[in-house]
Amino acid sequence: MVINFSQGKVILSQFEVQVRFNTSGITMYAMVEDIKFIDDALIMHADAGAVRWSLKLDSSEQIAMIREELGV
Repeated sequence: MVINFSQGKVILSQFEVQVRFNTSGITMYAMVEDIKFIDDALIMHADAGAVRWSLKLDSSEQIAMIREELGV
């Protein structure tokens, strides 16, 4: 599943989340089990030990779609 947001795309698969940014060409990856959400702040956060990143989404609907697709 692909979810577009203001800065690029969130690409979801059964095991992995990818975030691709439109302007910079940067792609971030995380395994599904490393993803957490901060709903009030619209943040998707990945923490895989040595690698951490967070992404501010545009709406709570986007978080809901991601949660539903990942089953979390």
